[in-house]
Amino acid sequence: QVQLVESGGGLVQAGGSLRLSCAASGSIRDINAMAWYRQAPGKQRELVAAITSGGSTNYADSVKGRFTISRDNAKNTVYLQMNSLKPEDTAVYYCNADLRLRFGTFSAYWGQGTQVTVSS
Repeated sequence: QVQLVESGGGLVQAGGSLRLSCAASGSIRDINAMAWYRQAPGKQRELVAAITSGGSTNYADSVKGRFTISRDNAKNTVYLQMNSLKPEDTAVYYCNADLRLRFGTFSAYWGQGTQVTVSS
């Protein structure tokens, strides 16, 4: 089985920073892209940032210049550094990984989500 465990969420004032982490564990053969999504109350889940195994990144326009995604391939871990946070960044943040188990094909896996709340 595969587990994606997120950490680092919490309550922060506008203008503050948080760093999210997501570690994948289990019988993983390799991982392609890893990403962070978020879902605010009453809204659809949206892509925040993604990073390939080679380190190429892309970001939602709303977070460009404020958020930075990175990964440690040796640790099967992806990070999201969030700076200059705004109240509209409040959401549950989910980690996503496109990975292949020891015997299988690539599939998408999700973490359980971590709450980020930005107060004004």
